[in-house]
Amino acid sequence: MTKILWIASIVFIVLSGCTSPKAQQSELTLSGLNPINFETIVNGNQFTKLYTLKNSSGMEVCVTNFGGRIVSIMVPDKNGKMTDVVLGFDNITDYQNIPSDFGATIGRYANRINHGKIAIEGQEIQLPQNNFGHCLHGGPTGWQYQVYEASQVNDSTLILTMNSADGDNNFPGNVIARVIYTLTSDNAIDINYSATTDKTTVINMTNHSYFNLNGNPSQLATDNILYIAADSITPIDSTFMTTGKMMAVANTEFDFNRPTAIAPRVTQFENEQIKFGNGFDHNWVLKTKGDINQLAAKLSSPTTGITLEVYTDEPGIQVYTGNFLDGSVKGKKGIVYPQRASVCLETQHYPDSPNKPQWPSVLLKPGEVYSSRCIFKFGCEK
Repeated sequence: MTKILWIASIVFIVLSGCTSPKAQQSELTLSGLNPINFETIVNGNQFTKLYTLKNSSGMEVCVTNFGGRIVSIMVPDKNGKMTDVVLGFDNITDYQNIPSDFGATIGRYANRINHGKIAIEGQEIQLPQNNFGHCLHGGPTGWQYQVYEASQVNDSTLILTMNSADGDNNFPGNVIARVIYTLTSDNAIDINYSATTDKTTVINMTNHSYFNLNGNPSQLATDNILYIAADSITPIDSTFMTTGKMMAVANTEFDFNRPTAIAPRVTQFENEQIKFGNGFDHNWVLKTKGDINQLAAKLSSPTTGITLEVYTDEPGIQVYTGNFLDGSVKGKKGIVYPQRASVCLETQHYPDSPNKPQWPSVLLKPGEVYSSRCIFKFGCEK
């Protein structure tokens, strides 16, 4: 009898050890996500997961290695209530099947390339034309739809690596790109990008989080107050392509040098640029001159008091006001996302820089290291 009890105890311990990881995985995140819903296999051998970053202040950031996407960001509002301030899905299936850039680490080239054509070392290369005849965000299977290798170093640091083969969406060169997400103790997400190549190529990475600082993505985010340290934009044509010129923002709806509500400016379609963009979908030319210590942009919610400061060493920032959300997409918790339910703040080189030699270069050559940095720092104003 004693031997039987001893065997039964051993079996119980073994079974408990086998099931405990599963039990831990099923624990919901602070934002209500179930990590199990992010586990799948892509392309036969690439495993997707949800990674959770935390800091000593109680902030939480969840990231999936599918597209290097920020899925949720939990920060305190003016009453201390933890609030999710980004749009996204609560399962990997929706990220795979519903086209979106929610929270994605974009590559190889963020934003648009004119007619998908680039010339490198005298050779013309035709890229995919997936947006109004242009190449957008690296093509239809850009990195936002690929799986990054992931390594969580500690509770607050995640390293994602993309091995992009020569010819990926017809871009030249075998590229190894890395993005490091670090959640700091002062409630900032510090994003560091780097990349190398074995052939001359172009690269321009960014994060495409859709922010709603009101914490209620069923409602518009256009009451948010926006500041941008910029005296000009790179204007676009009716296909969203930059013209190669600069347009001063003074005395226009694009001047956010003083913090101003996004609405009603965003719908002032008598301004041709706003009409072309169907709202704001433009690159602002930052006057911070690559100084990571200077405030490039700031977004704040009068409802929750939550603020978002953006710091970057990039020359530009694309501000996109969710103009093409149309109420057809259900996100986390089954919430339907209406038009302009968010604001994107994409730090970057200017759109179509490969074809605009007067603008800062995006060429990356063998032996060189591409680097870019963006800091999203959250706070609260009561």
